[in-house]
Amino acid sequence: MRRALVALAVLIGQLLLAGVAQADGVEASKGRVALIGVPGLHWNDITQADTPNLWELARSSAIGSLSVRTVGGVTCPYDGWLTVAAGMRSASGGSCGAPPIPEQRGAGAVVPGYTNLPEAKGAGTLGEALKTAGTCSIAIGPGAAVALADRSGAVPRYHASPLQVRAADLTTCPLVAMDVDDLIRPYLAGGTMPRVPEKLTAAQRRDALRLADAKAGALLSVLPADTTVLLAGLSDHGSVPHLRVAMLRQPGAQGRLLGAESTHREDISIIPDLTTTALTDMGVAVPPTVVGVPLQVGSQGAAFDRLQRADATAQAIRSIKGIYFTVVAVLQVLFYLIAFLLLRRRKGLTWVRLAAVALASLPAASYLVNLLPWSSVTGLVAGVLGWAAVITAVAFAGPWRRRPLGPLAVVAGVTALTLAGDLLTGTTLQLNSVMGYTAEVGARYYGMGNIPFALLATGTLLVATVIAHRYPGRIGVAVVAGLGLFAMYLDGSGVGSDFGGVIAFVPGIAVTALLIAGKRISLVKLALAGLAGAVIVSGFAIVNYLKPPEEQTHLGRFVGQVLSGEAFDVIFRKLMAMLHTLLSPNLMPVVIAATAFLVYAIMRPEQASAGAVPAAFRHSPALKAGLIGTLVSGVVGMLVNDSGAAILSMALALAVPLLLSVGIAALPHEDQPTPSPKEPLLPSRA
Repeated sequence: MRRALVALAVLIGQLLLAGVAQADGVEASKGRVALIGVPGLHWNDITQADTPNLWELARSSAIGSLSVRTVGGVTCPYDGWLTVAAGMRSASGGSCGAPPIPEQRGAGAVVPGYTNLPEAKGAGTLGEALKTAGTCSIAIGPGAAVALADRSGAVPRYHASPLQVRAADLTTCPLVAMDVDDLIRPYLAGGTMPRVPEKLTAAQRRDALRLADAKAGALLSVLPADTTVLLAGLSDHGSVPHLRVAMLRQPGAQGRLLGAESTHREDISIIPDLTTTALTDMGVAVPPTVVGVPLQVGSQGAAFDRLQRADATAQAIRSIKGIYFTVVAVLQVLFYLIAFLLLRRRKGLTWVRLAAVALASLPAASYLVNLLPWSSVTGLVAGVLGWAAVITAVAFAGPWRRRPLGPLAVVAGVTALTLAGDLLTGTTLQLNSVMGYTAEVGARYYGMGNIPFALLATGTLLVATVIAHRYPGRIGVAVVAGLGLFAMYLDGSGVGSDFGGVIAFVPGIAVTALLIAGKRISLVKLALAGLAGAVIVSGFAIVNYLKPPEEQTHLGRFVGQVLSGEAFDVIFRKLMAMLHTLLSPNLMPVVIAATAFLVYAIMRPEQASAGAVPAAFRHSPALKAGLIGTLVSGVVGMLVNDSGAAILSMALALAVPLLLSVGIAALPHEDQPTPSPKEPLLPSRA
């Protein structure tokens, strides 16, 4: 019965549109936009048999993946529509459910409770922009009313169903938004988003999809021919976030990928991009608080299977990420325990050094694996282990194996070069990596992530200190400053767009350079270095803010949020995220174990490490400076970034095992490891 009514609506709408156009001679105006939100829709849902209208729309559109991440771990339908309304990440702050039913007021309506939403920052921005410009809009359904309401929650034209829409309105108003909630409604039968990955059976989901497809088709069939159509899967449908559908139908878009400069990806966009795209296409000024940019039609080659694989890849990373960090944490703790026992007995030092280098190779391997065409969790794990084995083998293969600092230089150098090269080539290695970021999370799609920053800073400082060891004095200081500032520039400029990383990196560089120069470190100097980092990154942000909105990164957009008063909420959210990491069972054990081993090894060298750590520092005072600089960057980075303990834990996970490998090689003891039986390992400074 319901499907019959929707089909009848299609027929009635077509007849009405034809009649009005012929009788009144209404001429199609330019800049028409239809925004169709289908919460819960992803690319696996669209088939020619079950969703013929969506199938045909996709075939005539540019298509891509939409990251619907707003404030929480999963995005509710209400939050998705509020984010469209605000043009920035927003949430209702209440139960995770559907938008409220609007209260009809003449031709329009009012969204109840709209002005009292505790976390809905910027709600009403889109509606206010339309009202200020005198632009007519039509909302169909509760979610669309949320998107088009002004700051008071009022919608000038509202219809509960597409059955109520007159064709004349579609030719008069340049913007129509419709909430197609047939797919998501069965998931919200209990009032809130289910806490399971999938609540419906395959047959139940297909039935819901058919209803959603029919309703979307009802509007698509009566839209004026020159209408730009935006269709988006605006929310999640369960406890697991997914990439969702994004489509843009306009001339020249067919068969192309759909992305945005907000993500620096030609096939991924975010919800605020929909807000900016709609306003831009209608010629309405985009408010400065809106963080989205217009969607961009990319290259040819758009295909359903490509977008389906993108989500599958993200899900594979998601399924193993927690396990991966748990394994890394366990390996780190076991390594320090076993190393402590063996070093006290002066036994198995060769194996301890080999294990230390192999363990430090894992971070770089977790990015390099994306050079391989892995397609399963098994392939991912095998690839990571394979790359770690290659890096370890190279570390002990060449003439550098004769030097205590040789393997450290190889591993730290590979780590730093991998991440620097990734920054310069579009960060394809960090995306969907176990130590990077995944597309569906929405935290970052380009530039330098927080964990990669920790590894880049640590790798760069360690490599610089190896060079400073060989060329002490002014040359060494210049190398530390030069390499450090270059890596810092990549991290904080438009290439890396990392705000907190620069603040943390500059003190680490300064401390390392001062120690190598033989200068004393004071709290005043540390504070000045931190201030310098803040000034530098502020300069990057201001320069970026002065660019056109579509060219800004989140650095420039943060300046806009500061000017508009929205920045405090962003900072508070990041602070809460940072504090949450301090309780992480995967991160804090690494910090505690590495720090405890390092402190004990320095305070009780003969008991903790058979003197290996002091031997490393005696062999290379520059290495001691680099380690202290790394710790400074790690601690500051932990305090100023939302990833918190993840930054310090990864810096320690790379630096401390490599430090121990140097100390073992530098020990003047008959049991020290010898890479070649004919060439003893000498504590040379070369």
